[in-house]
Amino acid sequence: MSVFRAFLVEKDAAGGFQRAVVERDDSDLPAGELLVEVRYSSLNYKDGLSASGSPGVTRNYPHTPGIDAAGVVLQSADAAFKPGDEVIAIGFDLGMNTPGGFGQRIRIPAGWAVPLPSGLSLEDSMILGTAGFTAALCVDKLEGAGMKQDGGPVLVTGATGGVGSVAVKLLSQLGYEVHAVTGKESQHGFLRGLGASEVLSREAALEGAGKPLLRETWGGVVDTVGGDMLFNGVKSLKYGASLAACGLVASPAFSATVLPFILRHVNLLGVDSVQLPLAAKRDIWGKLAGAWKLSGLAELKRSLTLDSLSGAIDEILAGQMVGRGVVDLSA
Repeated sequence: MSVFRAFLVEKDAAGGFQRAVVERDDSDLPAGELLVEVRYSSLNYKDGLSASGSPGVTRNYPHTPGIDAAGVVLQSADAAFKPGDEVIAIGFDLGMNTPGGFGQRIRIPAGWAVPLPSGLSLEDSMILGTAGFTAALCVDKLEGAGMKQDGGPVLVTGATGGVGSVAVKLLSQLGYEVHAVTGKESQHGFLRGLGASEVLSREAALEGAGKPLLRETWGGVVDTVGGDMLFNGVKSLKYGASLAACGLVASPAFSATVLPFILRHVNLLGVDSVQLPLAAKRDIWGKLAGAWKLSGLAELKRSLTLDSLSGAIDEILAGQMVGRGVVDLSA
């Protein structure tokens, strides 16, 4: 039996939630075909919700969050994997109601893991993590719906966050003109460094929220925040263009009419990385390791450890996290 360190969230008698780094052992882990030594994880908004008691994410406590994990297989009961294999696990129930990547070991079904593709290191895969994977999935879905580099600028909302920052960098690297939205005036230089040609304030992106249509502007939109900013994006799409929706940090609701859809032939595309079939996950990871491999990926990284996680969780819940928080489980 092996002892390992894990970030544990517990519910106290008063209904509050306490966080601590503790020692656990393999017997604390659920059944599963793969026992994985986690080398790196990453911090996502959903992890912040899990660590603060959101019942829509995690129902049972004590619990170890971490919806992302990259590491090395220690034991395998599935012929597709062997000890020593490097793997990535994101989505499904990992870190939600199954102990996740904020522990040095996880035990998971083999169907939750994909082999680390050649061209990515374990650390690089977690600089990307669910956020970067979701950004790539948005771009893939927009291009599948017809988005082209000469079709007009692409808007990215919530651009300093995990999904947004990777989306800005990826779209720019693929040759798109990128306009980024942020409420953080101090981060305009960061976004321009990632490739944004224009940076809009949150207030500018919300102008005209009460109007049924806005001027045709965008050849595509990656929306990470939801709410009225999402539908402002839909209302200002060029004819036939699409918006990919993947977040709700502003709100899950928005005021809408059918007019953009029936007058401008536009599309609202939903994007989910959690239950996406494994074959599709392999395809996106393959792109991120190959044709869509990001240069200067470390520019997005903020180094974290289990001991610094709690403060970073407070930051991400307050909307203050910039880039990607990468958790080194060996530190």
